Amino acid sequence: MTKEALKTASVLAFERKLDPSDALFHAGDWHARDAWTAVKVREKSVRGTISNRLKTKDQDPAKLDAAIENPNLQTVDVAALPHDADTLRVSFTLRVLGGAGVPSACNNADYQAKLKQTVDGYAIEHGFIELAHRYACNLANARFLWRNRVGAEQVEVQVAQLVEGRPATQWTFDALALSLRDFTPQGEVAKAVDELATLIAEALQGKRHLLLSVTAYARIGAGQEVFPSQELILDRARGSKSKTLYSVQDVAGIHSQKIGNALRTIDTWYPDTEGLGPIAVEPYGSVTTQGKAYRQPKAKVDFYTLLDRWLLRDEAPSIDNQHFVLAILIRGGVFGEAG
Repeated sequence: MTKEALKTASVLAFERKLDPSDALFHAGDWHARDAWTAVKVREKSVRGTISNRLKTKDQDPAKLDAAIENPNLQTVDVAALPHDADTLRVSFTLRVLGGAGVPSACNNADYQAKLKQTVDGYAIEHGFIELAHRYACNLANARFLWRNRVGAEQVEVQVAQLVEGRPATQWTFDALALSLRDFTPQGEVAKAVDELATLIAEALQGKRHLLLSVTAYARIGAGQEVFPSQELILDRARGSKSKTLYSVQDVAGIHSQKIGNALRTIDTWYPDTEGLGPIAVEPYGSVTTQGKAYRQPKAKVDFYTLLDRWLLRDEAPSIDNQHFVLAILIRGGVFGEAG
């Protein structure tokens, strides 16, 4: 088949290679870490006030006074530490799978062969070590705690390699000593991150089986509120709870998808004019909280443009964008060309 005849497969899918479990919340004492109790989600009813932006026609003082007389009643889910516990423990496991860049479904053998050749070339040149280093940094800096990391007095992360269900090698990190805006740890921390990154890179290449146990301890204060994932309720009945939090068998937790999003927040290669820092690896560089896509097709830095040029035209992207393309394949997804 000639190079000109090569077309993108209409069926093209990849399984994710970073496979985290849900993260579970437990409460305990920072100094005595031998007793932990599950953090539970409970309901709370509150009487709110009118605080939303009003339309011009509703800004009449009489109308506003009348509206304020009607309370804004809400029932919400909350989760908090007990008043005799100052530390939140968040724990999950992470499987790192081999076969990065190998599609789980592809209906074009020639395209799949070219894809394999391209990924193999990347693996020989770079060995997945840059991506693995960034994933390791996001484990060490406890990015996966999300809002629970903000304002914590101390955060410690313990990462253990599990072999036959038992810890084989363990690393301990002071998460707050590591930046969320770059991936350049220093000193002994850098050595530990490099050791962890080497294992992740080898697992992505299929050279080893890797299962990690990750446990973070965040000292946030006795009785303080903690923040599990919020459930998306599509058909919420009128008068029902306005916020529903996630729990697993009565234990508050964070969705595995949200853990995965934190781990793949490694894209610093996009055109950044705002100093935003790392964003999650997404085909168009989407950041929903900003309502913006940082990898626009018009700028030819989106995943699809980079992949097509690399495979169909033999136009290799910059090294940074090669890292980005492989990170998308590790993320997984369905990328076939529509008919």
